[in-house]
Amino acid sequence: MPRSFRLDAVLVQAVIAGALSFAHLHDLAEAAGQTGWKAWAYPVSVDLLLVAVWRRLRTERSGLAWFWFLIALVASLGANIATAGLLDLDHVPDWLRILVAGWPALAFLGGTLLAHQPDTPAPASAPEPAPRPAPVVDLDHPEPSAPAPEITKPEPAPALPQAPAPTVPPALVDHARKVATEHRTRTGSDIDTATLRARLGIPEDLAGAIVAQLA
Repeated sequence: MPRSFRLDAVLVQAVIAGALSFAHLHDLAEAAGQTGWKAWAYPVSVDLLLVAVWRRLRTERSGLAWFWFLIALVASLGANIATAGLLDLDHVPDWLRILVAGWPALAFLGGTLLAHQPDTPAPASAPEPAPRPAPVVDLDHPEPSAPAPEITKPEPAPALPQAPAPTVPPALVDHARKVATEHRTRTGSDIDTATLRARLGIPEDLAGAIVAQLA
């Protein structure tokens, strides 16, 4: 809330100051013999020149921009001071009439120069360094080559301990022998591990151990 109040106060102050300056420029132009719409055009001309100069100063601080900024500031500030009672607006001196009458041409010149002034060129990039010449090798006296680095072979990974063979009960071996005999009689070939495992419903390692004993 306090930040919003300060922002509104600044805007109100800017509007009031701009309106007063605008009215002073109008009154001075009207007192100098510029009547009708011409008296209202003078404040617009001064304020637009100030805006154009300020936009130029935001991008570059050239001497030309500062010169026209001073010209527009003197025109605005002079009108405010002249209408503060220091100048008799009913009897404006001739030199002030000449300045007011010549202002449009002066403002047109300043606006044109600011609009067509080329932007300041960007600084040139640093030149690329010249390539270094290749070293000259003397074939008659070649330099000794550096010894090749010794390649160390990685050590083999330690062997994993093998699981002990499962213990087969003798009764299971006798039953498996009967199943194997039946399989040989029926098929004419020895029973394999997968078939014995399926017939007995035992783990694969146990079936392999039994087949090894039956061989």
